[in-house]
Amino acid sequence: MQKLFTDNRYDKEVYSKLKISPALFFLFLIFSFNFSARAQDTISGTITQLTELPETDDTISLQPLIDNALPGDTLLLKEAVYAGPVYITTDNITIDGQGKAVIDGQRKTSVVFVNADSVTIKNVTIRNSGGSFDKLDAGVRLRGNYNTITNCRIKECLFGIDIWQCDFNNVIHNEISSLLTRSQAIKGDAIRLWYSKRNHIIGNYWHDVRDMVVWYSAENLFQYNKGIGNRYGIHFMYSHNNRIQNNILLNNSVGVFLMYSERTIMTGNLIKGNHIGSGMALGMKETSGNQILNNRFIYCTEGIHVDVSPYVLEQINTISNNEIAFCGTAVFFHTNQEGNLFKHNYFHNNLVQVYPEVTTARFNKWDNNYWDDYQGFDRNGDNIGDMPYKLYSYTEHIWDFDKHAKFFYGAPILAILDFLERLAPFSEPKFVLEDDKPIYRWSEEEKKQN
Repeated sequence: MQKLFTDNRYDKEVYSKLKISPALFFLFLIFSFNFSARAQDTISGTITQLTELPETDDTISLQPLIDNALPGDTLLLKEAVYAGPVYITTDNITIDGQGKAVIDGQRKTSVVFVNADSVTIKNVTIRNSGGSFDKLDAGVRLRGNYNTITNCRIKECLFGIDIWQCDFNNVIHNEISSLLTRSQAIKGDAIRLWYSKRNHIIGNYWHDVRDMVVWYSAENLFQYNKGIGNRYGIHFMYSHNNRIQNNILLNNSVGVFLMYSERTIMTGNLIKGNHIGSGMALGMKETSGNQILNNRFIYCTEGIHVDVSPYVLEQINTISNNEIAFCGTAVFFHTNQEGNLFKHNYFHNNLVQVYPEVTTARFNKWDNNYWDDYQGFDRNGDNIGDMPYKLYSYTEHIWDFDKHAKFFYGAPILAILDFLERLAPFSEPKFVLEDDKPIYRWSEEEKKQN
């Protein structure tokens, strides 16, 4: 059953393991298809336009309405400002702001506390939490399972949504920002997961926050989100078996950072414009068994930063079919690391393709990648270079001694110096890596075939 959940494929191998009758198996497929269709409809449903209401002292008390609600009830809020904080302890109730209501925390503490299961909060603006890190003041604090927060605007709240030791929650189509008057270092996080499993974070937009963090939380899905101008786009720590799919992370200090977090599947993401701070698109520290597939790491200081990864050598990291372009360094190795597979990636227009801070990156497997600085031929027309791609590091690079010299990369004088150091190096260059079967010409058709 685990394979059915993770792969969504029903092959003969799974069928044989289930050991059920063909008729029962067929009914199971029909149920699974219908459940998936309903889930997709929920995710891609109509978004209600939210109305902004001005700050006002005239508020309506929302707590009595919630206290009188019974399981299964829906509270349709009118166009008004409702006073928070609000405490929800009844299971299976819905609060619908209809795009017109505001819940204002009056800058006291968290705005909405959900200590129940199967609660839905939708189409409402949530604003003005307190500013205490000790109390984790947030727009919404979840302490239950199977809850849904959808199509809400959370603004002027220290933390956006705090998910604390609870599972199977859905956070869908929300816009989240922190306290705008604070500097980035003392803003809160857009969404914070702590010891929480199998939550779906889908289609959200966060900006003007500090980080988006996932700590000690496994098997969560992050899909179709957009994060702009923050410190960490998504920061994982001790969080395993998560899926990161089709997100857009722009102009952050770090796009995605996997720290002590294993078996992550990261596919179809665009990470671009990371130059402030470390400027990584993807950072991997002491992490193993990850699959980094079909992503675009564009215009960052570092495309991929590798620090003691894989931590367990038998559990390789697979980096395949990614485009890494217009970066200062496409792949940076903090140590002489081994155990990573780089296959069929598209390296182009980088200042440095691969830089090992110590000696070499040749202990990793480099197979069938495209390198725009490959200096070979393809005489038989199979789109594989006739000779291996070999990368050397020349110690006489000026920017190895003064990093500010990279500003002048591309200037004629540096091009001449680069040519001279390769023509007659003063010392033996470091052998960085070898790709035995480099792709000769990159095309979209070539990418689709692999």
